[in-house]
Amino acid sequence: MNKLIASTILAAILPAAQAARPDLSHLAGTWTLEAADLERPDGSRERDYGAAPKGRLTIDTAGRYALQIYKSERVRFAGGDKAAGTAAEFTSAVLGASTHFGTLAVEGEELIFRIDAATFPNWEGTVQRRHFTLDGDLLSYRVPPRADGGIPISVWRRLR
Repeated sequence: MNKLIASTILAAILPAAQAARPDLSHLAGTWTLEAADLERPDGSRERDYGAAPKGRLTIDTAGRYALQIYKSERVRFAGGDKAAGTAAEFTSAVLGASTHFGTLAVEGEELIFRIDAATFPNWEGTVQRRHFTLDGDLLSYRVPPRADGGIPISVWRRLR
């Protein structure tokens, strides 16, 4: 009798649990950064992470993600010791990288990033929504405007 009750309950809740799980199969995979730009309030666009930014975005079907963006022109630490850098070296390292990981969901045309950890600690534990477009193997999204009105735009290409 207990097995029958358990089977009935499982049969009732399993479809709901599967429906609640996000379908991220269209986004799952490894992506390489194509552009990390900044759109100014006047509509002009410039490179936000230098002329040749580098980055990876990985997304799995369960909704876990990890994202890294690096400015190619970051200053190298002259002494070779990360703990003994100069103010300029630290500034370049921090402002020249954006990394975070957590879980990802899709609602309509928005990506919802639930950030567990980030190089910018103020983002940890936050939820960020980003309008996105997916055109074949090209994923593009707009980050909410910065205090100066600039809007970061990230463009990723799926690796095959």
